[in-house]
Amino acid sequence: MMDYKYTILCVDDEENILNAIKRVLRGDNYRIITTTSSINGLKLLEENEVHLVISDQRMPEMSGTEFLATVKDRFPDVVRIILSGYTDVDVITEAINKGRIYKLLLKPWNDQTLKLEIKQALDYYELQRANKSLHQKILEQNNELKNVNEKLKEMVKIRTEELEIQNQVLELSRAILEHIPIPIIGVGAEGIIVLLNRQAKSMSFSGRSITLGNLYTEYFEDSLASAFDKCLKQGESLCVEDKLIGKDIYDVDLTPLSGKFNGKGIVLSLKQKHI
Repeated sequence: MMDYKYTILCVDDEENILNAIKRVLRGDNYRIITTTSSINGLKLLEENEVHLVISDQRMPEMSGTEFLATVKDRFPDVVRIILSGYTDVDVITEAINKGRIYKLLLKPWNDQTLKLEIKQALDYYELQRANKSLHQKILEQNNELKNVNEKLKEMVKIRTEELEIQNQVLELSRAILEHIPIPIIGVGAEGIIVLLNRQAKSMSFSGRSITLGNLYTEYFEDSLASAFDKCLKQGESLCVEDKLIGKDIYDVDLTPLSGKFNGKGIVLSLKQKHI
């Protein structure tokens, strides 16, 4: 059995017209099915995958325009051509407006012209199918993009809520740190002072107050500097006792930062000793 690429339905109440169409298309890769009844034509459309319908205009059961209008409603992908032996403008207008036909061909036809028109009609069918497939892909991609955007919005919402909580925790931590009754000094891995609480700001280091952005070695002895380097390198807390800072004696606790800040700094806690 020959594997046909396209199926063409021809509807005409005159058998000789149907035979003539089949004769013209003989040798082409088309499956031709015919009927003299428009009612039977609709039945054949239900039973077969038809790509192109060629219908006569003047038929007893219904006109070609009425038949093709029904085809348009029930089988919208099928390309529709109407044949007419008349050049009545009203017929042409009705065929276009009612049946939404692809083309109107006049009887008698030129065989080569008919073959060319049918080929172009089937090319149009392929174009319609490609456009429909592309449109469907675009819809699917738009839906996927919509889902991604919805997920992104949800992720942003969750992240925003997390950041708000983190900001609240950070603000609370800063407030607690600021009011801790002992001096707290934050020093970055490069030795730069990056944090001071209220108690640290009020201290006197060799007659001057400590300043953010300066090196901590401007205020502390070399022995504390070696402890700082050791603490930063080993990642373990250290305590340097009995350090003279200004006119007072302090025990200095060195606590390295951990987690994602590991190796990036140390917190100095100064506990004054009353002798």
